[in-house]
Amino acid sequence: MAYVDHRVTRATRGESVVIVGGGWAGMQAAAVLSRAGVPVTVCEGGPVLGGRARRVRFGNVSLDNGQHLMLGAYRETLGAIAECGAGQPGLDRRRLRLETCDGARIVCPALPSPFHLVAALAGAKGLSVADKWAALRMMASLRASGFQLPDPVSVERLLRDFRQPAGVRRTLWDPLCVAALNTEPGKADARIFLNVLRDSLAGARAASDLVFAKTDLSAIFPEPAARVVRDRGNAVALTTTVRAIDVSTSGFDVTTSRGRLSCTHVICATDPARAPLLLDGLPDMQRITERIAGMRHESIVTVYLAYDPPIRLPGPMIGDPAGPAQWFFDRDALNGQKGWLAGVISAADGWHARDRAELARSVGRQCQRAFGHRRQPVASHVVTERRATFACEPGLERPGVRTPLPRLFLAGDYTEPEYPATLESAVRSGTRSAEAILETL
Repeated sequence: MAYVDHRVTRATRGESVVIVGGGWAGMQAAAVLSRAGVPVTVCEGGPVLGGRARRVRFGNVSLDNGQHLMLGAYRETLGAIAECGAGQPGLDRRRLRLETCDGARIVCPALPSPFHLVAALAGAKGLSVADKWAALRMMASLRASGFQLPDPVSVERLLRDFRQPAGVRRTLWDPLCVAALNTEPGKADARIFLNVLRDSLAGARAASDLVFAKTDLSAIFPEPAARVVRDRGNAVALTTTVRAIDVSTSGFDVTTSRGRLSCTHVICATDPARAPLLLDGLPDMQRITERIAGMRHESIVTVYLAYDPPIRLPGPMIGDPAGPAQWFFDRDALNGQKGWLAGVISAADGWHARDRAELARSVGRQCQRAFGHRRQPVASHVVTERRATFACEPGLERPGVRTPLPRLFLAGDYTEPEYPATLESAVRSGTRSAEAILETL
């Protein structure tokens, strides 16, 4: 392929970087390096950029491989989207509104922090006075401690220590934990959960905003980032699988399905399930590969349902504590896909192995019960990500972006120590790995 010859020629003239993986982490790293004038080649094994947050096609409809939600606290993600030229036209930003089909509702008013949170909890529907006071006391105590814990504990233990009643757990804390960490409270890391609370609910008023994509996820960031990379003379190669990374006299030889690339630096921006397969056997990398390979993973199932005539939900995002889907999204309200709903089952280890038709029927029946109709969907599409996120468990030892090989770096949501597996942690890691390379040049 021409791109291989072109890359190798440029690589022999000086520093060059091969980025393995065209997800949000890899494309952020590529955009940062390209703007800095560093020759870059991105190798993406699939036909679409975005990794675990990408466009999928169902007939003539563009869906996503999972219904994602961003927060106003995702400063680096929103900044990266804007810097690549996508910006606000592709995003729908709304003040925090959490509501369930059984009438519970928490809405953040347009007040400065921390009054927005106090008012939201005080005015919440579906919570008793005892629930509200317990939640406010916990948030006040956590703020006073800087959202720090002396020891790693589970979210379940944290909520028990703060004596959170069942009502506020069912309506607020448990759904937030599962949505943010994709891990059940009994197994989820309370320190990471508190970092999310610190930066969102307890942050600036706008940090708690809900930010929805108005188009598919590939078009929101990875594809605009690819235009930045290509406009600066660099390469983004789709359907190009990296098969091996070997140390060479000049840096690395990267063997792909389309040929071999020589480069001085590599960023391994694949998901944590694939990374050990590429890194195993490289000098001094055994400890890191064992650490990555030892991470447990959690699945997410997204069930898309189409109705004709359309069903409109009471809001763009409605929760259902009874499950199996914890949240329903009205895609017509969010991005104009008339008649389409998305039901999301997070921490879905009990569901991901089920037959897809059975899953669609289960969530369809749930939709009937939750929203009081007898309609049957005219179409359905089930997307199962078996390794959607790493299990965010207490005491989990996660690698950073640097490795024992001074010119080999990691990028991915699993390398960002303060956050769970989110788009924000992926973008942050892409920035960190690119900055680490720039420090070596």
